[in-house]
Amino acid sequence: MGFLPGPTDPFYEFMLPPSDETPAQKTARLKRELDAQRHSDSIDEDIKLERAEAKKERNVIKVLLLGQSESGKSTTLKNFRMRYAKADWEKERQGWRSVVQLNLVRSILTVLKVIEAEINGDVPVDSEDDELLIVNEHDDVEPMKFSDRHQLLMIRLAPLYGVEAELKRRLGAGSEPLTPSSTTLSATPWDSPDTGINIRRKPEFSVRSWKDVLHQENRDVAQGGSSSQDLDSATSTIAQCKDDMKALWGDKTIRLALRRRGLQLGDSAGFFLNDLERVASRDYVVTDDDIVRARLRTVGIQEHSLVFKQSPWDNPRSGKQTGWEWRIFDVGGCRTSRHAWLPYFENVNVIIFLSPVSVFDQRLEEDPSVNRLEDSIILWTSICSSRLLAKTQLILFLNKCDLLRRKLKRGVKVNQYLPSFGDRPNEVMTVIKYFREKFKDIQKHHSPEHRSVYIYPTTVTDTSATATTLETVRDGVLRENLAASQLI
Repeated sequence: MGFLPGPTDPFYEFMLPPSDETPAQKTARLKRELDAQRHSDSIDEDIKLERAEAKKERNVIKVLLLGQSESGKSTTLKNFRMRYAKADWEKERQGWRSVVQLNLVRSILTVLKVIEAEINGDVPVDSEDDELLIVNEHDDVEPMKFSDRHQLLMIRLAPLYGVEAELKRRLGAGSEPLTPSSTTLSATPWDSPDTGINIRRKPEFSVRSWKDVLHQENRDVAQGGSSSQDLDSATSTIAQCKDDMKALWGDKTIRLALRRRGLQLGDSAGFFLNDLERVASRDYVVTDDDIVRARLRTVGIQEHSLVFKQSPWDNPRSGKQTGWEWRIFDVGGCRTSRHAWLPYFENVNVIIFLSPVSVFDQRLEEDPSVNRLEDSIILWTSICSSRLLAKTQLILFLNKCDLLRRKLKRGVKVNQYLPSFGDRPNEVMTVIKYFREKFKDIQKHHSPEHRSVYIYPTTVTDTSATATTLETVRDGVLRENLAASQLI
């Protein structure tokens, strides 16, 4: 027999309304009780939502792409999205057309500026590419001989200056105005910014987020408005200049002038001059490789979500799928941006750090007094030694192996810049092995706790090889996080 409250139950007596309660008092009491019940229900709902969110977050992996500017972070992000977010990738494809066209036009204009400098016997100092136009100090600085044909090419290709301005305007329409911060530099996220540093060149054309820009581009094209007409105009002008661009790029005198000035356009991101026949056509269609190679500098934080509906270790017979979401953050690598990294270190699971192996003889764009390899090592050391990141899984991409191969083939000697390299063979695999050992030693000696680091030599512009690397990275990350969550 169940319990029935009665006169001897103190709670029963306590919950009875007053015997002399008036109708007005009863109405007030019932309202208080209803409000209290609503408040209690709201708290219960909040708790329920928090538990559901906590359960959901348990299967979220936060990934940071870190490294200095132009180390390949955005290209790596493109590879992730091309492979694991195919629907969004296809939606953005058409938007990349303007970016590729801008890359092509800027390469041609850089060549024109070299010709102009040679004809005038001087070096321009106010262009975005002025650091590429410095005559090699070991070469003869006498101006080269250019013919009337070269002068005519310059005149015929002059409309591309207007195309460049129009494409920049279009791409910039999807972003906020940029406020230069080039005088505040930090070697690591934890350093106090150095101020008063003079930057050698004007900032490169940049946007906050290429995702926003691409979506705006696609909307303009779909709506067929004035922006779409401007795009058709740019495409038409580029197509009209195609033969002249091919003549310019194929000219032996011009190639010699570029080489004498140390300008290796083929090593630059966004290089499409070898694809002029295809890219400069009116019916140009953007390929996956074009998107990966395209250069559009971003100064904001890129955040993208990848959803894996099942883990490689799900048991099909059980019918249970764990499901994983990766939130990937691509943060600006320039020293002017590194102070903004710290907020993203909280609860980060994985850091994919990119260190270009071809930059041992190069200087930072934002601070020419610093060697790029030295900067990368300083940054890697700070990441490895941080107690805040002691539990974070570290993955290292020794990137731009293709550019290293080209550089060594041109006869550049690593030991002239890195005496510690000694008399090792000046070969690609030997250099990569040397860097692998050095970076691994830094991680081993500076990590607050014992952990492994996974190192991959990469060329992230090679989509086929990178797909294999990302598959290995994905499986390894999922395995470690499954173990940490005690799901296996």
